[in-house]
Amino acid sequence: MTQAPHEPQSPYMTPGEGPAPGQGQGPLGRLAQSAWQAVLLMGVASVILGLLVLIWPGASLRVAGVMFGVYLLVSGIFQLVAAFGTNATAGMRVIGFISGALSVLLGLFCFRDAMESTLLLALWIGIGWLFRGITQTVAAASDPAMPARGWQIFLGVITGLAGVVLIVSPFETLAVLTLVTGIWLLVVGVVEIGSSFAVRKRAKDIPAGV
Repeated sequence: MTQAPHEPQSPYMTPGEGPAPGQGQGPLGRLAQSAWQAVLLMGVASVILGLLVLIWPGASLRVAGVMFGVYLLVSGIFQLVAAFGTNATAGMRVIGFISGALSVLLGLFCFRDAMESTLLLALWIGIGWLFRGITQTVAAASDPAMPARGWQIFLGVITGLAGVVLIVSPFETLAVLTLVTGIWLLVVGVVEIGSSFAVRKRAKDIPAGV
């Protein structure tokens, strides 16, 4: 009677024990495994945040106003420290000091009243959209070789007009913007959750060791 050849065992495995889950995965497999989990978490977070914004729009605006105040306060402090600690010229230091001081004052102003912080947030977003729309429109109009030039001009004009509307009617526009943001977060979250399962399915097709 011939004896079956002895199969060498891995030093990391006990007799009768199979490979641990994910042990045969290579770098690409581990990356894909982590990717679908991260996308799933982001999708769930987006859905939860979107639902919270849609259910409590007023509270969401107040929280956004407070976070905006924190941002102004922290950025202002950093600007003040940079104004005193850099080797820039005297003129740049003065500009940095004034900008930092105004940012700190506006940040403290946000903590005084929730409505005032919301108003500042709306004006900040409106001014940012206005300048971005102007810049995008001018850049697209002055560069004939820009890809999708017509769409770039159109988006620039729309962004600039949205900024003007937000500056003129901040509270009404912010209410609509909050509703749109909640719906957008909800849709993005659902899409990301669906994408995560698609990535997971593709990850299973990756050969072991790859």
